[in-house]
Amino acid sequence: MEIKSIVERESGLHKALSKSQIVMISLGGAIGTTLFLSSGIALGYAGPSVLVSYAIAGIIAVAMVFSLSEMAVMHPAAGSLGTYAETYLNPWAGFVVRYTYWFAQVIATGFEAVAAGIYMTYWFPDAPVWMWAIGFAIIVIYVNSRSVASFGTVEYWFAFIKVTAIVLFIILGIAQIFGLGAKPVGLHNLYQLPGGFFPHGFGGMWMAVIIGMLSFVGIEVIAVTSGETPNPEKAIPAALRTMAIRLFLFYFLALAVVAAIIPWTQTGGSVTVSESPFVKVLDLSGIPHAAGIMNFVIISAALSGMNTNVYLCSRMLFSLSRGRYAPRFLGRLSRAGAPVAATLVSGACILTAVMAAKFTPSAYSYLQGVAL
Repeated sequence: MEIKSIVERESGLHKALSKSQIVMISLGGAIGTTLFLSSGIALGYAGPSVLVSYAIAGIIAVAMVFSLSEMAVMHPAAGSLGTYAETYLNPWAGFVVRYTYWFAQVIATGFEAVAAGIYMTYWFPDAPVWMWAIGFAIIVIYVNSRSVASFGTVEYWFAFIKVTAIVLFIILGIAQIFGLGAKPVGLHNLYQLPGGFFPHGFGGMWMAVIIGMLSFVGIEVIAVTSGETPNPEKAIPAALRTMAIRLFLFYFLALAVVAAIIPWTQTGGSVTVSESPFVKVLDLSGIPHAAGIMNFVIISAALSGMNTNVYLCSRMLFSLSRGRYAPRFLGRLSRAGAPVAATLVSGACILTAVMAAKFTPSAYSYLQGVAL
């Protein structure tokens, strides 16, 4: 089947995403719970060598997204990687890629919701995590059921909050490390703890690469948005130019601050994590309410990740339906150009995943493991 016919069969989606929204969505898609919460698990596996782990993961992710985005510029379609697999490989490949990606994003949205619930225990320690998770999931499902313009506006501001907070966190962390205005923390936590820089050897470092790869899941949203962007040939390259270097700086510098200030043995371990290491850093800063403010920012990051993932899930189901790989009603669009049925079906599956938090305190780790 020609790629032109595939792009045409997925027509009808409103091209309402602006260039600035694409840039912020691409950044926001790669800055989520896996940076703010899973970094504690990664540190438990790798110790300070987590910096090497995330550098490796970042190189792999950027190489992948540059290739994918080149395809998106040439063939803008909501099914993105799935439609390319169908066209250049075979229909079976397109079917498997889209359904596998949809399932992974459903589970990823589930653990983002659980993470948001965990963050809320900072203020409400007695409230059940699953209750908050369900509430947050319903909110983002509603936003995505309205229109792509609603999604783009909400995601823009979520991403703006995250990016601003990370920049301020890095500045504050560097000040703590080098003692700008106070006693310096120094860099001894990077090499003087038991095991040195590689406390669990190269095996632990490579385990953290896997978590690092999950951290960058979301940057492929650039390709999916190409079907709803007026000028993808201009907007997508612009997003790429700003994304690569910023992501490297955000991830590398932010993790360096965390690893330098908090001993890796105190970041939560490699199985269960109950608090973001970013919040722990600000708890130690002595600045009034700084940790609470960062906790709010991290909740917005989780909601941003959920918002993006629901968008990705709905577009995959929409693409599958238009290709006759899923029930026809999932390919219908509302007057606002949104695949509401695909959004609601995905949302129901997400809520099912979120309910894991009702039965086990390790729901976040389990869901993350399934998504991997």
